[in-house]
Amino acid sequence: MAPPTDWNPLLRNEFDKPYWSDLQRFVAHERANHEVYPPADEVFRALHLTPYANTKVLILGQDPYHGPGQANGLAFSVRDGVKIPPSLQNIHKELEADLALPRPAHGNLEPWATQGVLLINATLTVRAHAAASHQKRGWETFTDQVIDAVNAKPETVVFILWGASARKKKQLIDTGRHAVIESPHPSPLSAHRGFFGSKPFSTANAALANAGRAPVNWAL
Repeated sequence: MAPPTDWNPLLRNEFDKPYWSDLQRFVAHERANHEVYPPADEVFRALHLTPYANTKVLILGQDPYHGPGQANGLAFSVRDGVKIPPSLQNIHKELEADLALPRPAHGNLEPWATQGVLLINATLTVRAHAAASHQKRGWETFTDQVIDAVNAKPETVVFILWGASARKKKQLIDTGRHAVIESPHPSPLSAHRGFFGSKPFSTANAALANAGRAPVNWAL
């Protein structure tokens, strides 16, 4: 078990609520009867790699990847050596078009996470080969609290919301204090409807600079 992070005091009240025990029972039952991703020790990896104090960008995903070896606790990311999923390929394409950075040969977004980019999914577990299988079981209640905590930070944070599901979370964000970047999802089904050309990376850095904060080095 990883040591507590500075998120713990902000979120520990959730662990005493009825929904949390119901959620943990559900996930334990799923793990006992099915393959579930990510591995149990990586479910909260985003919160361990990106401390609350360092969080300056939040990229919200929906579900963990549901293919073998893909999900690792960071939204949109896969480990080195894992085939790059289609949505992440499109993120790489936009990164190249936006900042003229070479398209990486891997899908590991950990360098973003360690710079204060919180890569969090709305749902933190999924059954293998069954997209959305753990939605509406309680994870969204917990991750809404993560969003609330980031929203409460006094300094400007950039929220990047890709796709209809993520964009619904805009109502949780004080847009007077924080910057929100939203577009269609990078999935091949929707990327051509406005994700490509949205320039989220340069826009995020401009918002950080405008708030007197250091930009993110998006190079991978």
